[in-house]
Amino acid sequence: MASGGDLTLTILGFLHERPMHGYELKARLNALTGHLRPLSDGALYPAISRLEAKGLLVRHEEPGAAAARRLVLTLTEAGREELLSRLREPSDLEISDQTRFFALLTFLSALPDPADRLNVLRRRLDFLETPASFFYDDGRPVRAEEEQDPYRRGILLIARATGAAERAWLRRELAGRSAGRPASGAAST
Repeated sequence: MASGGDLTLTILGFLHERPMHGYELKARLNALTGHLRPLSDGALYPAISRLEAKGLLVRHEEPGAAAARRLVLTLTEAGREELLSRLREPSDLEISDQTRFFALLTFLSALPDPADRLNVLRRRLDFLETPASFFYDDGRPVRAEEEQDPYRRGILLIARATGAAERAWLRRELAGRSAGRPASGAAST
């Protein structure tokens, strides 16, 4: 997790699904983004404490499997509202950064209004359709065919392929859901 914003969204998102204890939450968070940067206890537990101090979650004890009791985290109504607000109105960074967008997308089904979900997908598609590059020449994006360095060209080709796949998926989702039917062969949410 790159920042407190990412961590807040993902903690609230997972707790929206169901209450859980800290080590289960940590395992779910690491499964989502730990391949990029594993989440440490030194980041997770202070974040949980901050969210608890803001009234977004509560901790309560439950009996454990053995004699030890365990602390279970539960989302409050204020936490649910915060999650829905973050999903409904993501920052520009959450739209433009792929890792942050995927975290957002993980919990997008929590939004009850399909129009809100469509607006988020449209914003991402609009961002992806804006010409951009990792490399520029006199302020102009460099295309893969123009790049002489094979590794930079590789970056550009990979980005082009993944961008094309994501844009195609977004267009299918938007077309299907705008027509009132499930997109991508999935059940409607």
